Order: sequence, then structure tokens, then C-alpha cells
Amino acid sequence: MFKKLAITAAALTALAGTPAIAAGGAGYVTDYAFSFEGPFGKFDQNQLQRGLKVYTEICASCHGLQYVPFRTLSDEGGVGLPEDQMKAYTSNFEVWDSSLNDGEGDFRQAVPSDNFPAVNGVGAPDLSLMAKARAGFHGPYGLGTNQLFKGMGGAEYIASLLAGYTGEEKEEAGTVLYENKAFPGGWISMAPPLWGDDLEFDDGAATDLESISQDVSAFLMWTAEPKMMARQQMGLTSVLLLSLLTVLLYLTNKRLWAPVKKKAKAAGQPAE
Repeated sequence: MFKKLAITAAALTALAGTPAIAAGGAGYVTDYAFSFEGPFGKFDQNQLQRGLKVYTEICASCHGLQYVPFRTLSDEGGVGLPEDQMKAYTSNFEVWDSSLNDGEGDFRQAVPSDNFPAVNGVGAPDLSLMAKARAGFHGPYGLGTNQLFKGMGGAEYIASLLAGYTGEEKEEAGTVLYENKAFPGGWISMAPPLWGDDLEFDDGAATDLESISQDVSAFLMWTAEPKMMARQQMGLTSVLLLSLLTVLLYLTNKRLWAPVKKKAKAAGQPAE
């Protein structure tokens, strides 16, 4: 049994090392090198700010971030906007407040304690948890082995999707579909949202299609895992403490049992 399990694990590892299309037509996902990958990874603040701009100017018209509070845009380890910039950005949004107009509800200007508004367009999913939801769905047989062995998660899927349009189109049942190398099945109803050189960045970063796809994907990874850096730091600290505790317990065990073992050994020796 153990031999079969070992063979299966080895086969899965070998398959995970190849960026081929997953079984069932799950799509081709590129292994991008994001700064936040690995136990010592960190979000690139400049990249997150560029991703926020891409989301605001291109994605926000169709997709919401209803689980993300505006105030978190100022958090350390994340987007890191100065508080005045965060408040100025927040003021550009309107949110629904059911307490206005004697309980009938109305829109008002957003404040930092509000969340990004939801967008209820048909077929336009909220992006708050998109990177988290897509993590592990690619790779051989949908087992997430690429994420385990290569660090490929939801951010890679989103970046590959945004940059995966081939330019081919077809119509089925009155719906225009667009060929996409990363989307399961190869065809998606969402038109290409990015074309490259869609906007300019203050820091002079590249604006080609792959670059801005990675920028907005990193931002969406942050919206799904805003406390990722703190969680990784806590995990690393826990591992170090547990390792130290293990060594101390081992040494204590040896010291406590050394006299007992010595007596037992002496008792077992033949008399001279």
C-alpha cells in the first residue's frame, strides 16, 4: 500500500513541475514570481498601489470588493496609502445607507469605515475573495499540487486569465465567447478587460499587458489575504519556538533519564 502511495505522490510531483494544461481542460496557468510568495515573502507596496489603480480605473465598473473596508488601504504591510490619500480615495465612492430617508435608504458618500460597494451585475463576480477562491484549482486533476510544490495560487490564475486572451471569438446561443488559454474549457464570456498601455503609473512601471495583469492580481491577492504577512510571520515565529522547545525537551529528557539508565546498566552487569 505504502509503495503505491509513494508512486502516486512521485507521479503527481512530476506532473506538478510541468506547466501543462490540467486534466479536464482546466487551462494553462503561468508561474509568475510574486514578491509575496514563500515563508519570507512580502507584498510589494508599489505593486499593490498600481493594482489599486488598475482596479479603480478598469475593473471597478463591473466588479466590486464588498468585503474590503476602505480604511485597510492605509494598513502597514498592504497598500499603505497615507491616511489623507485613503480618505480622499474613499470620498470618490457612494454606498447605500438603509438608515437614510426615514428607513427607506439612500446613497451617501463613503467614509473609511465603509466597505467597497458591491456591484450586482449579472455574471460579474465580486473580486474580494477571487484570489483565495481560485487558489489550488489548477494543476493536475485540480488537486492544487502546483500551489503546493511551486507556490502557484490564485494570483497566478488571475494574471494568466487577464493575459491569456488569444484574440479569437465565436458566438454560441447568441453569446459572444472569447478564447482564453487560462480559462477552463478555453472560452470565456468576459471580453478582454486589459490590452496593455491602458494607463500610466506615477512610478514609471511597465504598462504592458503581463505587467498590469500581475499588478492587479497582486492587489486582489491582498484583498483576499490582507493579513498574509502577519500570518506568515506568526507561523515562522511559531516554528522557531517549537523547534527550540523540541530541543529543550530532548535535552531535559536525556538528563532526567541518564541516572536511571546508568543504574539499570550497572544492575545488569555481571558481578566481578
